[in-house]
Amino acid sequence: MDKPVKKPATLRQVADLAGVSASTASLVLNGKGDITQSTRDRVLAAATDLAYAPRTPKIRADAAQTIRFLKLSKHGDTVNRDHNHFISDYIDGMSHEATRRGYNLEVVAHDGVDISALLATADGRGQIILGTELSEEDILTLSRGGQPVVFIDTYYRHLTANFVDMDNDQAVFCVASYLATSGFDRIGFVGSHSDVTNFRLREKAFTRACARLQRQVAQEDTLHVSARRDGAYAEALQHLAAQDSIADAYFCVNDIVAHGLMRALQELGHRIPDDVSVIGFDNLPMSSLLSPALSTVDVPKRQIGAMAVNLLDDVISNGHAQPPMKVLVTGRLILRESTASDTE
Repeated sequence: MDKPVKKPATLRQVADLAGVSASTASLVLNGKGDITQSTRDRVLAAATDLAYAPRTPKIRADAAQTIRFLKLSKHGDTVNRDHNHFISDYIDGMSHEATRRGYNLEVVAHDGVDISALLATADGRGQIILGTELSEEDILTLSRGGQPVVFIDTYYRHLTANFVDMDNDQAVFCVASYLATSGFDRIGFVGSHSDVTNFRLREKAFTRACARLQRQVAQEDTLHVSARRDGAYAEALQHLAAQDSIADAYFCVNDIVAHGLMRALQELGHRIPDDVSVIGFDNLPMSSLLSPALSTVDVPKRQIGAMAVNLLDDVISNGHAQPPMKVLVTGRLILRESTASDTE
């Protein structure tokens, strides 16, 4: 009796054994992506144990083989190690959708790069570009490269370009509505002086939302700090220490800023959430591990990544005759232990 033929190991089995997503395993096995060495070692060990042999991908006859994701860091205030997991979720969504549509996804990271120099190195069929730290001028420059481009994690209403971003207005209005209806008489806002478009969009959205809800944010309860963890803490500490009193609740422009604010508040003897509540934005993995766990806005990062590939494929298929698309994906407010209200 013939022995049954053992089926070859799959990428999913390698990922499960290594304790990572299939997209992360794929990036490691292809030598791509911003993946930690410990994760790479686990994936490679799992592939060896399972005798994994990659299959030749099936590429659509009418599509080029490769699309590229450019992870660009101009100043590193937000595109840094603190946000690697955030960006990895984008890549997971892109990788899954790229495979489904018959593309290979290439991930390329550039730190402190001359934006105009990227135009000369563009290859593949199209590009998805991380726009977190890009200016309006950068967007215009990269849009003139002659290749289909989709920008994620940024949004300019008036520019003629393709964008996929979180819906800052919707998410921030949810935060403002919660604060306005939860018994907080004095509401504060913590922004950042870092040059990040989404930060500016969230601040403007918060101002509009408070006006619509007939709530005022006093100037003394509005501060701008560094987007880096230690800088946010130091600048928030300096601001709060100079005040006679503080707000009942603060909305922070992202989780890193919120973490810095929480450290400053606790060092000054303020109890969270008994004396003051804090809400962040991004739902980074560290947010649920803080003490107390941080309330925050969850951003559908994998969905944004997948939508970017979807849009890029449409542009590739239809050519430049297709009008630019601006796609905003809604988020949701997650309440944890850093918030408390009189209505609870």
